[in-house]
Parts: sequence; C-alpha cells; structure tokens
Amino acid sequence: MNVQFGVAKINKYAMSDSGDTLEMIERPHGGLSLVLVDGQRSGKAAKLISNVVARKAIQLLAEGVRDGAAARAAHDYLYTYRGGKVSATLNIVSIDTDTRTIVISRNNEAPVLLYTPQTGVMALDAPSEAVGVRRNTKPVITEVPIEQGTVVVAFTDGLRHAGTMSGSQTYDVIGAFSRLLQEQVYDAQKIANILLDEAMAMSQGRPKDDISVLVVSVRETPPNEVRRLSGNLPLRG
Repeated sequence: MNVQFGVAKINKYAMSDSGDTLEMIERPHGGLSLVLVDGQRSGKAAKLISNVVARKAIQLLAEGVRDGAAARAAHDYLYTYRGGKVSATLNIVSIDTDTRTIVISRNNEAPVLLYTPQTGVMALDAPSEAVGVRRNTKPVITEVPIEQGTVVVAFTDGLRHAGTMSGSQTYDVIGAFSRLLQEQVYDAQKIANILLDEAMAMSQGRPKDDISVLVVSVRETPPNEVRRLSGNLPLRG
C-alpha cells in the first residue's frame, strides 16, 4: 500500500496573506502528521495566530507526544498567549506506521470526511470547538486502520461556505466528494484540486475566505521504498 496526501489552498480574495497554515512533520516512531490551522479572521493577524498554533502542535508531535495531547497543548498555549480572546480551528491527520492507523484529531466545527470501502462516506461531525477560547477545550479523536481504499478529507470552513456571500448555493462538499469516488477518483491531489476548483467556481473566482483542502488516500501500488514529496508555491509580483 501507498499513503498519498495532497493539499490545495488559496487566500481570501484580495488578501496577500492566508490565515490558514499547513505544516507536516515526520513522527519519531514512524509515519507523518499533517497539521491544518485556520486562524480567526483573515490576513496577517490570522496568519500570526495559525502559525502559533501550528508550530506548537508540530513541535510536540516531533517529540513523540500523542495527537490528542498535542492538540490540547496547542489550545492551552493559544489560550494563555491571547487570554482566551482569539480562536483557531485545528485539524491533525496522522499516518501512524507504528500502530498502522490513521489518527484524525478535530478542533473544528467543520466535519472531516472519511471514506472506507466497508462503511462508505461518513462525515465526522461530532460537536467540536475551536482552540484558544474555552479553558477545557479538547479535540475529538477518530482512529481507523490504514487500509486500501481509505480516503480522508479535512478542510477549513472557507470550502463549505463557498458561494454563500455571492448569492449562489453553498458548496455541497459531501456530495462533491461522494461524486468523485463514484467516478473512481482516488488520487489525493486530484481530489484536493477538484474540490478547491469547484468551490472557487461557486465563489466566481473571488473566495470570501481562505480555503484549504487536505486529502489523505491509501492506494494499492507496486512495492517501492522511495518517498516522494512535491509542491507548488505561487509567488506574487
């Protein structure tokens, strides 16, 4: 098996800085953790907040701290740093090769979408609070085996709210994801690209909020020990 991940993200229209931050770290006992944070509001102020939360989570994960504890510590740090007056959503998706599981941690009102061949598409939407505001905030944790065909989609709320302020219908993320699976689209980067492109179209190319999409997909591939990572970073001006 091969675990793919793909990311697509874009700033709020006319904003030079995104309030969303994505970080990745190799886990000391094997695997990878991907951390996605959406800071309150947008622009430079939001970027500062999301960077603070992401850095704290990444630091702890790199030291072998478990995902739930890392999320709680990131919350405590932001709560203390800003006196409980600023929030951020936090998602951690970990491919843990030690336990052979995918660990999904949510401090986010927006759901995480999970597909397995056995259960189909599920929205992990148990009540969950952003970090930084309420003193005893905890993450909602879901852990599933690393099995062929599993797909996880995490996103910031700009994706599901696409189209809201332009007068069009709100983007149906679950419906779009289900449609892609029916069309046999399992490639992580393709799924991320299509979801972002469709949300952009609903926003008439002018997103009203930062949008980030993170996809993890377990595929069947020939044996290969080489790890590969690629990306694309647009530069303005």
